[in-house]
Amino acid sequence: MTQAYGEAWYWDKRYAKESTTTFDWYQKYESLSPLLHLYIPTSTSTRRRVLVVGCGNSAFSEGMSKDGYTDIVNIDISSVVIEAMQKKYSDSPHLKYIEMDVRDMKAFENNSFDAVIDKGTLDSLLCGLNSKQNAAKMLEEVDRVLKKEGVYILITYGIPAYRICLLKESHSWAIKLHVIDKYLPGESSKGETWELTRPVPLNSDGSLKDGSPLENMDVHYIYVCTKV
Repeated sequence: MTQAYGEAWYWDKRYAKESTTTFDWYQKYESLSPLLHLYIPTSTSTRRRVLVVGCGNSAFSEGMSKDGYTDIVNIDISSVVIEAMQKKYSDSPHLKYIEMDVRDMKAFENNSFDAVIDKGTLDSLLCGLNSKQNAAKMLEEVDRVLKKEGVYILITYGIPAYRICLLKESHSWAIKLHVIDKYLPGESSKGETWELTRPVPLNSDGSLKDGSPLENMDVHYIYVCTKV
């Protein structure tokens, strides 16, 4: 059944039940930090402004702030979760939480962020009503708020054959693919199958250059889209 994932009431209802918990979609910050430092370095003199879309009640941005990132803006469509996160992080100067629909971010100026991080928000819209229209609106807004040479980092279950086609439909991004193994909560590392910081070589149709299939693997796909 198609869910109302693009509607604020759906998430308000869900987060009202999870008011004292935290939940990270797909991956925690510790797993992805090497990749973030590769594409959003903190060791430069330039202050990097990062937008986290669909932040929910995740501890991901907290991990970023403890790891050297000093300007992290978090948005979510749910007023319930934003109010809770504003209260929780009221003493954290590096973290800002704003109620906002990722499909309409007019409060942000053009070219105002160095990076946009998305863990499951595009996937959520693609599973909901009017999926294609909502995904297109979101990607248009992400492209608009990114600075030139800024990066949109999409963590998703979507395989290259589908996601790369969607990403390239109306945007001139340079896209690199990285892959990371999935882990269940509480599961210890079973040895990395993929080297996270090494891009996976792809053909133009999204297939692996060595001919191996990427479908049906127990992984998350990470598309790093640089605005050109």
